Amino acid sequence: MDVFADALLVLARWDVLIALLVGSIGGVAIGAIPGVGPAVAIAILLPATFSLDPIVGLTVLLGIYGSSMYGGSIPAILINTPGTAVNALTTYDGFPMTLRGEGRRALSLAYSASFFGGIFSVVCLILLAPLLAKVAPMFGSREIFLAALLGILLVVVAHKGQMLIAGALSGFGILLGTVGLEPVKYTRRFTFDQSWLAGGIDLIVVVLGLFALSQAFLLLTMDDEKIRITKSRGSLFQGFRELARHPRVAAISASFGVLMGMIPGVGEFTAQFMSYTSARKLSKTPEAFGHGSSEGLIASETANNAVPGAAMIPLLALGIPGEALTAMMLSVFYVHNVVPGPGLFAFQMDFIVALYLALLILNVLVVVFLLISTGWLVYLTKIPNRFLGVCILLLSFVGVYSIRNSGVDCAIAAVFGLIGYVLKRLNLPIVPIVLGMVLGGIMEVKLRAAMNRVKTPIDFIDRPIAFLLFCIIVVICVSTLWRVWREWTPVDRRKPGKKASARFAKRLAGRHTRHFDDRLKIQRRTRRYDHLGS
Repeated sequence: MDVFADALLVLARWDVLIALLVGSIGGVAIGAIPGVGPAVAIAILLPATFSLDPIVGLTVLLGIYGSSMYGGSIPAILINTPGTAVNALTTYDGFPMTLRGEGRRALSLAYSASFFGGIFSVVCLILLAPLLAKVAPMFGSREIFLAALLGILLVVVAHKGQMLIAGALSGFGILLGTVGLEPVKYTRRFTFDQSWLAGGIDLIVVVLGLFALSQAFLLLTMDDEKIRITKSRGSLFQGFRELARHPRVAAISASFGVLMGMIPGVGEFTAQFMSYTSARKLSKTPEAFGHGSSEGLIASETANNAVPGAAMIPLLALGIPGEALTAMMLSVFYVHNVVPGPGLFAFQMDFIVALYLALLILNVLVVVFLLISTGWLVYLTKIPNRFLGVCILLLSFVGVYSIRNSGVDCAIAAVFGLIGYVLKRLNLPIVPIVLGMVLGGIMEVKLRAAMNRVKTPIDFIDRPIAFLLFCIIVVICVSTLWRVWREWTPVDRRKPGKKASARFAKRLAGRHTRHFDDRLKIQRRTRRYDHLGS
């Protein structure tokens, strides 16, 4: 009870309350504007949070991270344009409901499903993070190195069809993290006798360039669209009653969101697709999916809002981020000398409890705000793209310069902005670069520490957790190579004999049709917004 009381005192401060309001309301507004997204907003705000207390800065960033998905459902449902990349699947059932004149019902259902997913993930964070933190003292240098390596591997494997380029970009991120003074003997690496490279390439500069500046360049080169908002009928409060009639869909979808959020590199869209597929299989009316099904809308919105809280579990317990946004939040911890892991739970439990309560309050504030102000937020979708691009460009350069008052940092950010712009235009992933920089530094330090105690390669995995992580890495590598081989090897070489080959080809074609037909439809609907997912 003393810890709970201390946490309440932390939350009762005026700056924390302002952070709660700014994070919740600002995140909704950002999510409702197509083309911006939480990554851009967090990248711009990140330098400003370094001067704030950790709980204040993290509350703002987490509020934007989670509430942007609430706001992203508004344009997805009303104008068939996903506000954020993870709301792409929401258009599949939300917009058909709007065409039937049930836009308010769809929005209400999306808000209630998002609220359930958000609260469910926070509860899982409260229950699972302390358990993982108790196991964390068993993680030595070898185990943390293998866990970081597993994170890089999962990020690469998660980009199906782009694994080679994702691996190359991860390696590029690791290379960027080695520029400057190395962490043991402080010798210069890859500086080429240039003094401005001695301090290394700052992670925040790279993040602002890859996410914010690249998006600004993209918006400046896009044409504005004439958006027509369809009038709808219904009550914004009826969604909670309708959600209660589908508890199984909501529970399964939230579970998928939590599971996918805990796995590095997987993300919200994978959780959405898996929950949507399972909901359709379990539904009594699967033919309604894609034509305005309430179950489909619940599945997609519950899953994507269950991810943010779950993504904090490995970050708080082990200090290992699973995606770009949690990697940005990790920098807030390090700036204030707050080290995530078992020590955080042992010595700063009031901070952890305050963070839990802040997440719960944020979800409540977002739902209340949306139920009151949806009619006004709709007009944010009409902001011209070029105006948004100029605003993001100015704010990004101000944020970069404020880090170290360096014009060189602005030039580096501009270069990475162009790199990010090219990657987005080519529909190539950006996240592997950021995670490569973060996890690469962890891997280097821990590998050097571990090698002092290792005599043979077997010694590296002679402890239970290290051996388990090594086995998982081997299984993922082997299964991925096997799947790639199966996809690229001709059918007649895998199944000898004409009849067997024909039978196998028919079964293979049927399987691919069943599993990828929905993805093809979604890609056709959202092809013009693919750049948002980068």
